[in-house]
Amino acid sequence: MRTKLAAITISLPVVLVIFLVRMPYSGHRELSSPECQVKKWDIPVSLASSSQQKIPVLIKRLPVTCCQNDRSCVDEALYGGENNQLADKKALLTSIDRSLRYLQTPRADTVYKSYHVSGVTRERVYKSLIRFRQLLLNTNSAAALNSAIAKEFVYYQSIGKDSKGSVLFTAYYEPMYAASRVPTAEYRYPVYKAPPDLDSWSLPHPTRLELEGADGLQAAKGKLRGLELFWLRDRLEPYMVQIEGSARLQLTDGTQTSIGYAGNTAYNYKSIGRELANDGKLPLEGMTMPVILDYFQKHPQELNIYIPRDPSFVFFQETQGTPAQGSISQPLTAERSIATDKSLMPPGALALIRAAIPFADDTGKLEHRIVSRYVLDQDTGGAIKGPGRVDYFLGTGKLAGDRAGVTVSNGQLFYLLLKDTN
Repeated sequence: MRTKLAAITISLPVVLVIFLVRMPYSGHRELSSPECQVKKWDIPVSLASSSQQKIPVLIKRLPVTCCQNDRSCVDEALYGGENNQLADKKALLTSIDRSLRYLQTPRADTVYKSYHVSGVTRERVYKSLIRFRQLLLNTNSAAALNSAIAKEFVYYQSIGKDSKGSVLFTAYYEPMYAASRVPTAEYRYPVYKAPPDLDSWSLPHPTRLELEGADGLQAAKGKLRGLELFWLRDRLEPYMVQIEGSARLQLTDGTQTSIGYAGNTAYNYKSIGRELANDGKLPLEGMTMPVILDYFQKHPQELNIYIPRDPSFVFFQETQGTPAQGSISQPLTAERSIATDKSLMPPGALALIRAAIPFADDTGKLEHRIVSRYVLDQDTGGAIKGPGRVDYFLGTGKLAGDRAGVTVSNGQLFYLLLKDTN
């Protein structure tokens, strides 16, 4: 946890990169033949075209057979095999336990009674987590775990955005900011509590522009008066918190706290990076973080033009330093939690993701590598819609933000379930 206020405030480049119209990253180094990297992981044509009716969002298939020497095929991070990283079995076990707690709740029972994919039930998801947990504890290598899973589990692969299994991966994190409990000349931009009468607001809801004004300082004149929760220093910071859904705060009195999601208005998120491109202010091709940073450095007043174009608005509650929570009301685990469209995907379930993810080398430089990771599906997001989208939670602070800002790649998403013995 950082202690200096100057270090707490996220750098502008990281903030701005989320506004880019992201292009799939293609600069990762080759790990294996193209067939091992892509074709083996796609939904087999025979499965995708076997039904005359609409293809379900999850296709049942056997686990992928790893190509020889393809290190990206297995989750090596669990056994300390990547960049001398410490094994993170503990983090995955923690995430599993949180999903198990959720799956024992009446809420989970209700959700799964109406879940639409045949064979994916709360009881089967629960038993699959219990067995996977045992295998994780009893194996001593990524290859051994992969082999055990191939014997006992089947994959349910997301059809993705193209019905072939291609899923767009982005990432999110918990930012850290300096903040004040009272407004000052330095701390002027509020984040807000949820209005107590939000459920009774008539539709359409007020837009962001109507709620807080173009400059983000007019909310005290309207529906949000008296609902200010904390004040931040920069125009972008409250907006960033709304996109990420939570934040850690270093307060002016020297204490720390946190805020988490507490509700939102009934609008979909609109990317202001795409708005810049639509207006011809920046070309879509070649739109990079330095280009965006340079543009807003030269035209800072235009933040008050583009932020209001996103009509959505998110409310918060103080969470007293507790970890960021997902939509299943369980804490998220860095590198082991994902967000998907919960109208389609099974909440709390065990998943395997495979995508190009950025990692910091010994010098701090970020490099993308294709990796496989076992994760738990524990969250959702306003921009995460359809079977072809996954948001990967990377943790708290600046490095997590740097990595999240440049995470964009096409990959695959699988849910792991024990073989059906019926």
